[in-house]
Amino acid sequence: MVLAVGTTAPNFSVKDTIGKTVTLSEYLGKTVVLYFYPKDDTPGCTKEACSFRDSYADYEGKDLIVFGVSTDDQASHQQFTEKFNLPFPLLADVGGAITKAYDVDGGGYAKRITYVIDATGKVSHVFGADTKINTETHAQDILAAIAA
Repeated sequence: MVLAVGTTAPNFSVKDTIGKTVTLSEYLGKTVVLYFYPKDDTPGCTKEACSFRDSYADYEGKDLIVFGVSTDDQASHQQFTEKFNLPFPLLADVGGAITKAYDVDGGGYAKRITYVIDATGKVSHVFGADTKINTETHAQDILAAIAA
């Protein structure tokens, strides 16, 4: 069962694509899009990452922070980021702690679920729990839902 809307988002500290430590609580006051995906450089995950890449200017214009999360390591994230010119950080949840805390553990990989965390640190939207995510339009689907 994924986290419910209104739940306080579990805090975490983890390394990103370039080895910088990202701590969720440092982003209080901002809206964070935390999208979980199964594996770097696979067809669906690539489409989803490129959806965020292609919509990234729209996210920046709305002061939204985007983080991709998978259980892949930092080296894999670096290669994936460079190959597809991703402008946002990927978080290396190698031990699966974040994946488990957000209840998206698929047995060693992250299920394709996205959480939008509001400025107060609470989950405001959940994508992929009840309906399948369209990886090609996911970034724009999120923007439309936030604007509604």
